Amino acid sequence: MSTTFTLDTATSRANPTPAPMKRLTVPAIQRRKFEGQTGEPLVMLTAYTARQAQLLDPHCDMLLVGDSLGQVIYGLPSTLPVTLDMMIAHGAAVVRGSYHSLVIIDMPFGSYEASPQQAFASASRIMAETGAAAVKLEGGQAMAETIAFLSQRGIPVMAHVGLTPQAVNALGGYGARGKSQQEHAKIIADARAVADAGAFAMVLEGVMEELADALTASVDVPVIGIGASARCDGQVLVTEDMLGMFERVPRFVKRFENIAETIDSAAARYAADVRARAFPTDDQVYRPKK
Repeated sequence: MSTTFTLDTATSRANPTPAPMKRLTVPAIQRRKFEGQTGEPLVMLTAYTARQAQLLDPHCDMLLVGDSLGQVIYGLPSTLPVTLDMMIAHGAAVVRGSYHSLVIIDMPFGSYEASPQQAFASASRIMAETGAAAVKLEGGQAMAETIAFLSQRGIPVMAHVGLTPQAVNALGGYGARGKSQQEHAKIIADARAVADAGAFAMVLEGVMEELADALTASVDVPVIGIGASARCDGQVLVTEDMLGMFERVPRFVKRFENIAETIDSAAARYAADVRARAFPTDDQVYRPKK
């Protein structure tokens, strides 16, 4: 798959309009946290399509092509059935639709856990076929060897600790983590292990606020919170949750808009016009020129 594909402005609605700025790099993201402190928090949102990437790109430092697309786009019950092919197809679309943000692609369940070699085969395919800058994988100490293996071979890795959705069956659900002292200590150890292994940043999901604060202070790499703490080095949300596309959202989501109502209203008006033969009008039909 070509990563330099250019969309034809004459035939495509989704033609990216480049702006005079360079795409952010992994080192640039790393430098945002200096001596344990991040001045301006990093902004990350999920994106799954070229048009969505175009709209989000000017406002974000990072775009995450999350395996959450399994639920958001495909209506799957969890992220577990998501395939490598699905992630690559959507990842390439997001790269084509953006020019500023660092694009990171989730490695789906089953594509990296068996061995560092399996992870490299999957990650190198993602990088080559999408043009993305990095991959993300879930897991703490158990994944440290894999993160080191990938990082040493030129594949930047964002880690993911705390609540790890791909391990939902082992965790017993999506409840917040770090409530016990034992779990608190394990998540801190996970974060330090992946940072020491070479992860350039990490997502910290669904943990107690006190734990999030302690973890952010304990590692030198940027910590991107989701259901964690405002004092993390940045934040990420699933864009469709942030936009109010779904009736039910997790506790940690703030709706910044209610797009579901807007779509419902527009579809209702369209349906009414079609049924009343009020659409199309003279402005939307083709007739011979006089």
